[in-house]
Amino acid sequence: MRIINRISLTVFLLLLATAGAADTETRQSLTSQGQGITRGSVGDGKLTFDERAPLREAGASAAARKPPERRASSGVTARSGNVNFWFYDADVVLFNDLDRDGYYFGIDLEFDADTNYGAAEVYAVLYLSYDYGPWEEYAETDDFTLFGASETDSYIVETELVSGYPTGDYDILIELYAADDSAYLAAIGPGDRSELALLPLEDSVRDTPQAGGTQVVVSSGGGGAFGWLLLSSLLAIRMTLRPQRARLSK
Repeated sequence: MRIINRISLTVFLLLLATAGAADTETRQSLTSQGQGITRGSVGDGKLTFDERAPLREAGASAAARKPPERRASSGVTARSGNVNFWFYDADVVLFNDLDRDGYYFGIDLEFDADTNYGAAEVYAVLYLSYDYGPWEEYAETDDFTLFGASETDSYIVETELVSGYPTGDYDILIELYAADDSAYLAAIGPGDRSELALLPLEDSVRDTPQAGGTQVVVSSGGGGAFGWLLLSSLLAIRMTLRPQRARLSK
C-alpha cells in the first residue's frame, strides 16, 4: 500500500488495467485510520491507497450471502470467536455526495470493541457487501490496543471509494482479530446494528460533479519524483476542503 491522497472535489485515479470490461473494474480506495482522529476528513491519521480485486457477482438474497473466510491460526477454531471479546457499538457517517443524488463515496466508520482483559492488542478487517453479494474486504486496520471495557479506545476508519464500487446499497461487516496470532475474536454487522445496513454508496468516478467543477486526473501507475511531488500537492489541497456529511437514520 502506498501513502497518497486526493482532492475531494473530483480527483479521479485512472485504473491500472488495460482496456478491460466493466465487470473487471479494479476497486480503489483511500483510507485514513487511527484512534482520536478528527472524523469526517480523510487526511489525518495514517493514510493509505488500496487496490483490490473487482467485486464478485451479487447473490440473490441475504440468506445466500456467505460469511468471509476467517484468518484462522494454528490451534484456533476459525469461526468460534472468543467470549472475552465483543463489540460494544459501531457508528457510520457518510460524506461526499458531489452530484447530490443521495449516494456517497465517503465512509466514516467508528467502532468500539471491548475485552475482559486489562489490555489486548488487536486489529480489524472491514468488509462491504453490495446488493447482498459476497463480503469483500475493503480495509484493514493497524494493530491497536483495547483497554478492558473503556469508552475511550474506539477506532476510526475513514474511506473514500475511488473506483470499482457501483451505485447501490451496501452493508458493512467488521471482524476483530488478535494481533499476535490472527485468531478470530468477534464480529459486528448489519444484523447487529442497523447503522451498518443499506448504506447508499458509489465510487467517486460515478459521483459526477456538478457543472463548473474542476477535474484532476492522476494515474496510479508509474512513479518517480514527479509523481510523488504531484501527490504531495494534492494532499495539501485536500486538507483545505471540508467534506459533505450525512448521518443516516434507520
